[in-house]
Amino acid sequence: MTTTRLLGPALVTALLASVTACGASSAPDDAPADAAPASASAGTPRAANHRPVTAGMPDVIGGNAGRAQEQMGSETDITFEDASGQGRPVDDPAEWKICASRPGPNQQITDYPVVFGVVKVAENCEDAPPE
Repeated sequence: MTTTRLLGPALVTALLASVTACGASSAPDDAPADAAPASASAGTPRAANHRPVTAGMPDVIGGNAGRAQEQMGSETDITFEDASGQGRPVDDPAEWKICASRPGPNQQITDYPVVFGVVKVAENCEDAPPE
């Protein structure tokens, strides 16, 4: 009986929170308040207002590839390439360090995948051929 009494208010709170989150405006912040919607149909996507998502590339050069992968997050499409020119597969990024990145440090990420040129931790980036 006590579980039912506690569960009811918790479910109502969760439902209200999700309805409130769904009710957030999807209009761009720079749109005038009196602007008419781009489409009369609520179900039609507004491709004209689509903006590419961009993020800043952190400076991870010289860092551990595994830690950089964690820092970038699981949503980021990342590719590791052997910068030594030997074409080795990068099975465990934690065993590799970063020599180069595309895009470069502090540049905007506008295209995916993000590419890291890496060498084994015991190797030097200076020994890698230039890209």
